[in-house]
Amino acid sequence: MKNKNDDLDSAPIKNSIDKGEQSQEDFDKDKPWESYTEEQLDDVLLLIDKERGLPKDYVPSDLVEPNVPFPFIEELPQRLIRQEAAAALEDLFKKANDENLNLYAQSGYRSYERQENIFAYYVERTGKEKASRVSANAGHSEHQTGLAMDVTSPEVNFQLVTSFEDTPEGQWIKENAAQFGFIIRYPKDKEKITGYQYEPWHLRFVGKEPAKIIHEQGLTLEEYLGFE
Repeated sequence: MKNKNDDLDSAPIKNSIDKGEQSQEDFDKDKPWESYTEEQLDDVLLLIDKERGLPKDYVPSDLVEPNVPFPFIEELPQRLIRQEAAAALEDLFKKANDENLNLYAQSGYRSYERQENIFAYYVERTGKEKASRVSANAGHSEHQTGLAMDVTSPEVNFQLVTSFEDTPEGQWIKENAAQFGFIIRYPKDKEKITGYQYEPWHLRFVGKEPAKIIHEQGLTLEEYLGFE
């Protein structure tokens, strides 16, 4: 089955784009990750957003492929996620399957270089302002942490679209993901805090207790950690 992912994980990206204003320079000036210890980088509550990023060479040491369905057969890095998150994701998918839901994992780990290409593509296509609402600059993507997984379903043709929220799978994820330690990282009507538009498909592993609080109180990760 071919990947119909709209976030360009497996779409061809031009490497010859003239970065110009798309340079990392503006985003990397303060290098907030320089204050992160190795232990903090491995913390499942690590906050990565437009102000706080990851080193260019950061790759989680415990990336594994979870035993869940993907809508493509290619062996791609986007199949990977950190080990603790993978175990939780498998439990989540098992429960969804038990309830006769057709849930698929679409996009997990993404390298700094891959994100750089994706962001540059969006900037070229829509301009920097619009691109910044739907895609993270390299070093500022949760996918690089190995703690995020985008999920989808056949009902939306395996795409990552807001209409996923209206599917049985999307509704179930909204109500049940926290039980397994996941949150919808970019919730509706929270763009002023997260910096990104609503993404009902983007799951972030934070652990069961934080996820329970975040879900029940309608918080973002920034609000939970006191950075709103």
